[in-house]
Amino acid sequence: MSSPTYLHVQNLTVAYNGRPVLHDVSFRVPHGARVAVVGPNGAGKSTLFKTLVGLLTPRAGQIILHDQPLPHHKECVAYVPQREQVDWNFPVTAYDVVLMGRYGHLGWLRRPTARDHAIVTRCLEQMQIADLARVPIGELSGGQQQRVFLARALAQEPHILLMDEPFTGVDATTQQTTLELLDRLRSQSVTVLVSTHDLNLAATRFDLILLLNRRVIAFGDATQVFTPEHITQAFGTRTLMLDGKGSLIVDECCPPGEV
Repeated sequence: MSSPTYLHVQNLTVAYNGRPVLHDVSFRVPHGARVAVVGPNGAGKSTLFKTLVGLLTPRAGQIILHDQPLPHHKECVAYVPQREQVDWNFPVTAYDVVLMGRYGHLGWLRRPTARDHAIVTRCLEQMQIADLARVPIGELSGGQQQRVFLARALAQEPHILLMDEPFTGVDATTQQTTLELLDRLRSQSVTVLVSTHDLNLAATRFDLILLLNRRVIAFGDATQVFTPEHITQAFGTRTLMLDGKGSLIVDECCPPGEV
């Protein structure tokens, strides 16, 4: 018997300034699955995540969580954005940022309880940054900042976690800590979607792969998705495939930035 569908994206179309960025995107994610979202720069990976968390409104289609369309249950989705999308000069400490993950549970005008503060402390400890709790976020290294935002997502106690390029520009320790976090979340049956440019990581550490380039090129396990035809459809002539060790390398020649 197959796992029940937990997240259902159906015929989703999203546009910026009248220009479609995602077109007719559909896929189903089973409960507790770990999904890598891959594709070239500008493929719409960040747009997909922002739409899933309710920051963008689709032009067409719908997103179903807990058998109900958004915005129902929006509070159960946590989002870790790319570091470039965060204002690191905002005057808050690491503790303040993680505490923000509790706001969806507080409601209007309610103050954090002892339980909320205990959850924040526990999440800081899990990400190995408890000693940085009172440090301004802008004074932390890139890897430390990433772990703060992961702790904030944990504090939200999500059922679905979206992580946009969490392995880009971080040190080896932060990458390993993030992978260990993904393993813990699997044991808790948290559904996780992670965008990454590392195809080898996607193939070896994730259950399912969503290959995206403004539309769904392929969705399934690595053997189903990483075929020469699908890779060429997604990345075009920028693709270099090495068969010697089963490695996949993509030569990205397009301008920096992500949509």
